[in-house]
This record gives sequence, C-alpha cells and structure tokens, in this order.
Amino acid sequence: MGSTNYKFIGRDIPRRDAEIKTKGLLEFSSDISVPGMLYGRIVYSPYPFADIEEMDTRDAESMGATVITPKDVPRKLFNIRLVSVEEVTFKDWNVLTMSPRYLGDPVAAVAAPSEYLAQKAAEAVKFKFKKIYRPVLDAFEAMSLDAPAIRERILKGEQEVTVSKNVGAELNFSEGDIDRAEKESDVVLERSFKTNRRYHFQLETKASLCVPEVDGRLSVYTTTQTIHNTRILIGQVFGIPLSRISVKRIPIGGSFGSSIQTNLVTLISVALCLKSGKPVKIVLTREEDMYDHADYEMHLKLRIGAKRTGELTFGEMHNIMDIGAHQVQAYPLLGTALGWFVSLYKWKNILYEGKAVYTTKTPSCAFRGYGAPQVSWAVESLMDELAEELKMDPLVLKLKNYVGLGDVFWGQGPTVRSIIRSDGVKELVERGKQLIGWDKRQPPSAKKGRFRNGIGFGRSFHTSGAGGPISGEVIDYSGATLKLNEDGSLDYITALQDHGGGTLEAHAKIIAEELGVPPHLINIVPADTSITVYDVNTHASRGTYVGGEAARRAAQMVKSKVFEAATRMLPKAVNPEAFKIRYDEALEQAVVYIEGMKDMKVTLAEIAKASWQRNWGTIAATVSYRATSAPPTFTVFFVEVEVDTYTGTVKPKRVVAGADLGTPINPKLAEGQLHGGFVMG
Repeated sequence: MGSTNYKFIGRDIPRRDAEIKTKGLLEFSSDISVPGMLYGRIVYSPYPFADIEEMDTRDAESMGATVITPKDVPRKLFNIRLVSVEEVTFKDWNVLTMSPRYLGDPVAAVAAPSEYLAQKAAEAVKFKFKKIYRPVLDAFEAMSLDAPAIRERILKGEQEVTVSKNVGAELNFSEGDIDRAEKESDVVLERSFKTNRRYHFQLETKASLCVPEVDGRLSVYTTTQTIHNTRILIGQVFGIPLSRISVKRIPIGGSFGSSIQTNLVTLISVALCLKSGKPVKIVLTREEDMYDHADYEMHLKLRIGAKRTGELTFGEMHNIMDIGAHQVQAYPLLGTALGWFVSLYKWKNILYEGKAVYTTKTPSCAFRGYGAPQVSWAVESLMDELAEELKMDPLVLKLKNYVGLGDVFWGQGPTVRSIIRSDGVKELVERGKQLIGWDKRQPPSAKKGRFRNGIGFGRSFHTSGAGGPISGEVIDYSGATLKLNEDGSLDYITALQDHGGGTLEAHAKIIAEELGVPPHLINIVPADTSITVYDVNTHASRGTYVGGEAARRAAQMVKSKVFEAATRMLPKAVNPEAFKIRYDEALEQAVVYIEGMKDMKVTLAEIAKASWQRNWGTIAATVSYRATSAPPTFTVFFVEVEVDTYTGTVKPKRVVAGADLGTPINPKLAEGQLHGGFVMG
C-alpha cells in the first residue's frame, strides 16, 4: 500500500463479533448439535505406562452404545500436526492404543443417544492388562541405560526408525570454533535453567462433531487452528478422499497453541461416526482436556563467553526437552529454540545440541511464543549475570550485542533465515528506561529489610510466520479469495482461523485499505475446506503478516479488474491507472473516479451490476502466497518487582512494555497482546 496515511489501518474500529461474544451468542464446536446425534465419550487409560492384553466391551454394547477399540481403527502411525514437510515429520500416534504411554491415553471410545448413557457405557468398558510399568517422569531418567523403552520404533516420514534411549528427535548445530573462542574469552559463564510444563487453560475445551451427510460426505465441526490440515489428516488416517470431507471453520474459544494440531478428539469422533453411521459429538471435560496437551518442559544448559569490553565471543546451548508420550512438533521446536538463541545476540561462535525425549507424561504441543519465552528467559538471565561480572549496565551490554538491523534472523530455525530490515529496539529501550526510572535504580546491596524492590530488564522477539528466501522444512503459505458482489459489497473467503487475536478483522481492514471501501462492506464468509484454498495454520504469528498479504494481493487483483470494467463503462477513461476509489457517505457506496473529472465516476455496485448484466464475468480473485521473510517483532519489558526475602515471593509492582511491530492494524488489540504476554510469561 506504500503509505502511512491510512483510513482504516491503525484505527480502533470495534470488532464485528464483539456484541455476539459479549451476549454469549457466538456458537463454538461444543454448542453445535444436529438431529439424531449421538454423544461420545473417550475411555482413558488409568495407568501412564502399560500394555493392555484385552478389552471387554460387552456391557457397554448391551446398553446400546457404539464402541470402538484399537481393532476398529487403522493402525498406521501418524503425527497430528502437519506443518513440517514429510521428510522431517515424526509419527508415533494411533487413534486408539493398546499400549498407553501416559495417564489419560485414549484406549477406547463409545457413543450413545444421551450423555448419561455414554458416560455409563464408557465406565462399563473393562481391561485386562498384560503389564503395568513404572512411569518414567524425568527426561534425564528416560535417557539412562536402565530406563524402559517408551517407544521402540516410529516413522520419520515413511521410513521406520529405531528410538534409542527414548530420544525421539535430535538436532545439533555448530558454527565457528567454540574451543578457540573460549580460550580468547576474558569471562566464561555457565548456568542451567529449567522451565516447567504448563497447561494452556484456554477458555474452550476441545470438542468435535462429525456428521455423515446423505451424499456420503463427512462434515466435521471441530476445535482447530487448521481446517485444511485437519481434513488432510482425516483422509490419510481413514483412507477417505478429501473431496468427501468438509471441515468447517468454527469459532474457537482461545488456544495459545493448544489446537495448532488436529486434536485426537476429532479423529475419535470421525471413527465413531463411521462405525455408527450417525452424527457423533464429543466435548472434553476440563480434566480430559488437561490429559490432552501441555507445554514443553525444557532443561537448558548455557555457556557464554565475552571480552572485558562486553564483546560476546561464543554461545553454547544444550537443550533437553521433555516432550511427553508423543511427538507433536518436537523436531521443529528443537530448531526454533536454536533460532531464538542465535537471533537474540551476536555470539560469533555457536554450539547447539538439542534432544527431544519421551517420558510417560501428557504430550506437549505449541504454547504461546513456541519456545521463545523459555530461551529468552534463560539467555537474558545469564546476560544479566555477565553484565554484573563485567561491571556493565545490562542495557549497554545487551544493546552492544543484540541482533538487529541488517543482521540475519532465524525465524524458525536454521532453515528459515532472512535479513532484518527494520529495528526499533534502541528506541524502545530508551523510552522504557525513562518511564521506569532505570538510571535511578539502586543496586541490590543497597536494599535492607524483608521486602526489597528491584528493577529488571528483559527483551525478546517473535517471528512473523516461517517464510524465508528459500522454502525450508516448514510449510508456510496462505490463501485468500475475494469476490465483488452485485450490490458493491464484497465476500472474503479464507481458511485462516481467528482464535482471539482479531486476525480476520485485520484482514478486512487490509482489504478495505487497499480497495478504499469501509470494512463493514466486507463480509467474512463462514468457511470450510470445500470453498477455501489451502492455508497452513493460524500459528507462528503469521495470520496477519502472511494471511493478510494474501488478502491484500487478492484485493489488489480485484481493484485492477474493477478499474478495467470502469474503463469499459466510461469511454473517455483510457488509462485504468488514473482511477481511484473512495467511499461516498451519501450514496453509501464506494465510488471509482478520476481526480478533477466530475463526470468520470461510477459506483462499485454499478460496476458489479454491469459485469453481471453484460456477461463480463464475476469480479473475483484467488491468491496463494508464500512469504519470503519472517520479520521479527521485538519486545522489551522493564519490571519493578517486590521480593519477600523470607519466602521468595515475587510481586510485580510496575511494568513498562513495548513492541516494535511496524504499523499496528488494530492498536488496542496489539496493546492487549502485550498485557496478555506479560501475564502469561
């Protein structure tokens, strides 16, 4: 668009879904019901590590319930996340299993005409266990020689691989000469950091409804950030042509990464639907949802070196990652953890070793920030210690060495690199230090008493998708369709999900800005996989940057077609490039016009009607777009905390937060992200 004099972008326009959300009228997957629907319940393993010899489902079936066990579903291994290319997709999942590897591993499922009957039928399924093992709850224990094998063989792509010492995936990287750099360092620090597993606690628990249509198709209403990958996985697992599957984009009640994948509840609802021949709906309880997913636990061992001048000489990170009982995106996260580490500061010489380790705990999946908070916390903490060792102001040390304008940014690991073309870190730091009173802070040694205040500073960043000059191991492209209606309004069709960040509203404003029409004329069409072109996922902060660019390009193409039609309607207009579009409040229409020529104007509605009536064809455009960069959004936080030196309790007292995010599409929503990011950590 090339201008900062925007009409809609950067303005706080109320979200169109705000009222229906506030009134509780927006329907989520758990709210949707159809006639003749059965209610599904999942039967979970009561043990975290066991092998089942047989199941007895006769009592459940005698209640009239449809029951499925592992023998009723395909046995081919898969991964529930389809974002990486096939060659680096690790597969260890089944729909149901006879060998549960975490507490709450699904081993059977039932469907019945009422929720009560479904619950009773689920409780009636009996097991005979072949063996119950001691659970393995620690990644380091899991890698020991005497630890039992949680998984023995998995698939990498379509190739079977053997799992050794419960290490499901590894990624090692080095650049430069660490040994030489260490010898040349004046200071070397080494510390270990551990981050805990966290449950996402999104507002909506996972749900899925699978409906068999009269023509043999399946319609699926489910909690997901990726309708196309969900359809692809259903097709792969059950051998159903994708043209016979329609996955609907249903509003999602928050995610924080918990539905970046196709949730297992979706596949189980499909399996029950296929066996019963009836619609089946499953809604997880909060306890069941907690079985389903968690954040990754990371053990980070860091070593860094520096000269007395503050120049960094090397950075070394060893990452032992507890992934739980299954791989969702373990290998990609090993790569992004490396990317976050390398992209924070100019280490000059780098060594990274990463291991994704199986334990008998809840499977881990993406969590807000996708490893950046964990790595940033560890690195920033150690940089603070280095500053103290060098007797330097932490701000000076960090600004001296940070990766910024003109440097290489690893947006999603070593295969996704691009050049940083804008950087407001120094401005953010300067403004933040003034607001927090950084130069007036006292050192900890000057404080007395039980409660002591201190001021700290930390910085981080996140990527905008996974695009790079060269297509890497991560699939990252978006699709958009835009159609001009016969009354001058527009339909916008995309597979992207909005899980709370206002993504689709941002797209509407981008389209409005490109076309010169107000956002209220742009209808965001309820979408499904049958009417949308492929879009990989609403994740990695790519929804606005990548998906929004696809929308802008579609608007650009529609505008070009509008101008071509206008030249046919206005014979004196020989140059389509002379046209502009503005909204006429009196007409309540967007008008195509030429500056300074009063008689050279026509409304969008008139253009659309002429295209229809004169058989010129529908004015529409469909775009598939892959970004060739993944620019970072830099963040800085200054926090004053109060520490209870008796109990160790830390309370934040004041926070100054800032982000270099370019031009915010929706300023209030961007501000909300800073608040939410701070609270969630």
